[in-house]
Amino acid sequence: MRKNKSSKNWIIQQHRDPYFKEAKHSGFRSRSAYKLLELEKKFKFLKSCKSIIDLGSYPGGWSQVIKKNTKNCKILSLDIKKMREIDGVDFFCCDFQNDGSKEQILQYFKAKADVLVSDMAANTTGNKDLDCIRTNSLCMDVIEFSRFVVKNDGVVISKLFNGYDFLDVKKFAEKKFEKVNFFKPESSKNFSKETYIHCKKFKTL
Repeated sequence: MRKNKSSKNWIIQQHRDPYFKEAKHSGFRSRSAYKLLELEKKFKFLKSCKSIIDLGSYPGGWSQVIKKNTKNCKILSLDIKKMREIDGVDFFCCDFQNDGSKEQILQYFKAKADVLVSDMAANTTGNKDLDCIRTNSLCMDVIEFSRFVVKNDGVVISKLFNGYDFLDVKKFAEKKFEKVNFFKPESSKNFSKETYIHCKKFKTL
């Protein structure tokens, strides 16, 4: 009974959410599309983008935004869940954390990509501290991998949680990039600790 009540409450909250309603009206597959739109408005990384990687793309909201806001852009989206096809977007159904998946990405692009975006988060366990640690570790994995697949003057954007080991992620990124910023979109839910890291231009040795 408790589970059913919780599910009903979630459905009610979703339908009261203005971003959920707007996403339905605009044809976006998820309300998270508005997070990427806000990130684009803040940092302006899509207009001149010709190649981009969208990690954790299911159900496709971010890929839709990328497609609508780029021209002649090579788009590769990945997720462990199968995503419905989007015209002009290539999709790999795989686990990013597997080395084989990373090799697939490297082989897909003949040259390095302009931008890498990630909305990935670890599966929730019910332990908020553990979920934070796992998601922020995933963010660090994205940043580390970006060195091999993103151009020297490229952009990396990834989700992380403002909590335990947040400063570790910040220091890790600042060692690798010349510019590191953080931004929490208004479309992020108020109670959520999620934020996004924006990294630009790799440091040279």
